[in-house]
Amino acid sequence: MENTKATVEILNDLVQINNDRINGFERALNDLKEGDADVRYLFTNCVGESHQFKMELATEVQALSSPKDVQNNTSVSGTLHRTWLDLKAQFTGHSTKSILEECEFGEDAILKAYKTALDEEFIPAYIREMLIKQQAILQKAHTEVKALCDHVA
Repeated sequence: MENTKATVEILNDLVQINNDRINGFERALNDLKEGDADVRYLFTNCVGESHQFKMELATEVQALSSPKDVQNNTSVSGTLHRTWLDLKAQFTGHSTKSILEECEFGEDAILKAYKTALDEEFIPAYIREMLIKQQAILQKAHTEVKALCDHVA
């Protein structure tokens, strides 16, 4: 029972950080210039991935507990990060390079959250398998964001 409760907490943390990711990429999409089609395409895919991940995670939370236990909001750290970005943007503007750098920072954070979750030994094997698949997709997106960031002057 204790492991189930801890698993639900971890899954809810991952729901929240996926919500942070969705909010971050949607905000980045709004800040992009019109000519950034390749970046826009990548960010739109990242939003879709996190919506899918969030649904998968919430389904497991509901199976392990009750529907009201799904924490479908954003994390405090994600809210603080977005506030910092708003303040920073007032001084530096919204260049494609700065947007990509912030997205790379966000991708680092979500990968760290998944690593932390996967480090827990009590996570059931079927959930671990789901998290590993999600982590692989997130790693691929991180690599793509980093490559675009390195390419943009």
